[in-house]
Amino acid sequence: QVQLVESGGGLVQAGGSLRLSCVVSGRIFKINTMGWYRQAPGKQRELVADITSGGSTKIADSVKGRFTISRDNAKNTLNLQMNSLKPEDTAVYYCNVLVQITSWASVNGYWGQGTQVTVSS
Repeated sequence: QVQLVESGGGLVQAGGSLRLSCVVSGRIFKINTMGWYRQAPGKQRELVADITSGGSTKIADSVKGRFTISRDNAKNTLNLQMNSLKPEDTAVYYCNVLVQITSWASVNGYWGQGTQVTVSS
């Protein structure tokens, strides 16, 4: 019903930048909060940043001041601008969206396939 396609991951040197995008498609009545999570090898998945439909953001302390989350509601797209990347940012990054597919349905969460971000030192 709902599909998420992520892009923008890759290999970058420390101090560099990457921009991740997540495009949501399918049966959509309303998209609520959208967010980025990441999971490094041997570690739990953690919230990086999220943004409400009204534009309010939450940024993890570890990336505050370096990452910026944004969304384009007209295009159902979520973005994450990552600057001043550090080796500890290396992880698989996952897009997550809270979607209401019909006016009478409850809100459900959907995950993207993940995109690898590798930061070399």
